Amino acid sequence: MAGRYLAGRDRVEDGGRVVAPRLAVAEGWPFPLPGLPAGVVPTPQSSNDNWLCDPEPGPAGELDCLRSVLAPSLLSAAEARCRELGIGADQVLIRLGVIDEDAYLQVLSLHTGLAIETFAEISRADCPLPDHHLLRAAEHGLLPLRRHGQLIWVVAPRGFAARRLSRLAAAYPSLRDRVRLTSTRDLSQFLLRHEAGEALGRSAADALGGQFPDLSAAPVAEGPGSRRRVLRRVAQTGILTVMMTLMSASVLDMLNSMLAVWFLAFIGLRLAASLRPTRPQARLPRIPDGRLPVYTVIAALYREAASVAPLMQAIGELDYPREKLDVIIVIELDDLETRAALARLGPIPHVQVLLAPPLGPRTKPKALNCALPFARGIFTAVFDAEDRPDPGQLRAALDAFRIGGHEVACAQASLCIENQSDSWLSRMFAAEYAGQFDVFLPGLASFGAPLPLGGSSNHFRTAILRRVGGWDAYNVTEDADLGFRLARFGYRSTTFASTTLEEAPARFGGWLRQRSRWMKGWMQTWSVHMRRPGRLWREAGAKGFFTLNAVVGGNVLSALAFPLLAADMAVDVLARSGGGPGWFAASPLMPLYLIAIVAGFASTIVVGLMGLARRGQLRQGWILALTPLYWACLSIAAWRALYQLLREPYRWEKTEHGLSQRTRPNDTSQTLGSRAVALQRQRRYR
Repeated sequence: MAGRYLAGRDRVEDGGRVVAPRLAVAEGWPFPLPGLPAGVVPTPQSSNDNWLCDPEPGPAGELDCLRSVLAPSLLSAAEARCRELGIGADQVLIRLGVIDEDAYLQVLSLHTGLAIETFAEISRADCPLPDHHLLRAAEHGLLPLRRHGQLIWVVAPRGFAARRLSRLAAAYPSLRDRVRLTSTRDLSQFLLRHEAGEALGRSAADALGGQFPDLSAAPVAEGPGSRRRVLRRVAQTGILTVMMTLMSASVLDMLNSMLAVWFLAFIGLRLAASLRPTRPQARLPRIPDGRLPVYTVIAALYREAASVAPLMQAIGELDYPREKLDVIIVIELDDLETRAALARLGPIPHVQVLLAPPLGPRTKPKALNCALPFARGIFTAVFDAEDRPDPGQLRAALDAFRIGGHEVACAQASLCIENQSDSWLSRMFAAEYAGQFDVFLPGLASFGAPLPLGGSSNHFRTAILRRVGGWDAYNVTEDADLGFRLARFGYRSTTFASTTLEEAPARFGGWLRQRSRWMKGWMQTWSVHMRRPGRLWREAGAKGFFTLNAVVGGNVLSALAFPLLAADMAVDVLARSGGGPGWFAASPLMPLYLIAIVAGFASTIVVGLMGLARRGQLRQGWILALTPLYWACLSIAAWRALYQLLREPYRWEKTEHGLSQRTRPNDTSQTLGSRAVALQRQRRYR
């Protein structure tokens, strides 16, 4: 019904599909808009690669209210910039900090006669939208209210909204009784407080489970027979334990041989992908600023006061027009230190700070889901608190989407450890990341297989991200899960040549907590997608099925199986030497176990050396001699993760940041060296 209000230049189609950006709401608004004239209701920029849409005709009427406020030369510059970028001139002034949004709305209100809504006297009962449609209000910047028996529409101007409202208020005087203005901040605060905030919080935690219950790690709601199912599982577990205890040596050998074969399958895929020749990425012409889409950057922070300023500085260095950059920082209600650190930076026009409602699990994916409805960008990037992305990363990601086509829903940048000199663990982490992101994942992507995404520097098509349900709030490695869920919906992920510098845990305690969480999340991811193996095969294909089991399952299985195979080998050695008890017996499968372990060590070393070589850090390859010790640490993390999966499946063990040597003012050599590696990697693809 909303489509009947689209007319003339307000409806621009491409192949029968509406693609032109307009005032405030987007395609898919769930209700008719009674009382509004033609031209008030816009449709959004499409999520395809046709980013340049028809410019808004006519003069920049949104500046008329500022003629007596700002200098004519400044207004002329803003109008020229708005024509260059394809956005409203008011947005240019606001985003550059010339005038803040509240001050502009005040003068616009005086000029047009449209009142300002602050939501000071508005309750949830005044909004006729059902809870599940409040997401639309956040997404489109439009909220219906019923006041004194009359339906009014509250608009947070974006794009060319102010220009259209200025023109329409003069043409339709009755519009002044139907439309009110509000700021983005006030609209967001209203939607996140009280009953509305509870609705958005529940959606952030449970929307995926409600929409696609088989694809979520959320706990199953209790119902009739749930207690009986729990008791049955407990009984089955007890019986299985007794059977394992009474197993004969031959059965144990068969089990270990299956583990070894699975182990070798993981190693085989890893080597095949890593040894696949890489093709240089094509260089595309630089996209003019006017063709660039709005790009959303989301960072979920918790107890990251020390990382706030460096993160905002890194985002500020991105080579992207500030007027088209939409930055959302999500923090928790009780995180007063991070809130204070953000407040000390002062207001930043293109940065919005959201407080995640305290509902559901306290996890990063839930916080990201809280931000997703407020994302205005055609594309969305996710960064962590400690990240230092390459300044050209957003443009490089757009090139990856252009090259990959419409089927590519996610582009993964490379992650590089910046503090590798802090300890042997951080050095191993750096070699591991070099092999993973510069060698293995690009090769896996070239096979057309799903990618177990990294938790940072993921770039998504926002519309597709919403379509597949966002992130799983109950999965503690939401990134890997999302990579396979995208594949099940028919989309692909790719990698591209851009580097984000990260901080690795330098001490064993921090490393163990982080790696245990990763292992637990991979266990969740495997168990969720293998609930119905046949359906997984149909939706993700043979590549998806094999990649999930070999990569995600293989990563966990290799860490769990390593001590078992090593112990079996030790028993065999003792039995053959005659130094063990009489009941020790040599295993005929010892060559298989030995091959599996040696192949695992060799693959780790080879892939790590290849990654270090591509980053120009081959001199650091000596650390890979500690691979057996590192594998022992991985096994500790995996068994700890298995215990947590049974006891605390949704507990998020936070990684502490800001502890590395790079945070010291006088220690700049590490940062400069890592930046040089990033630049060298960029040149290699040119």
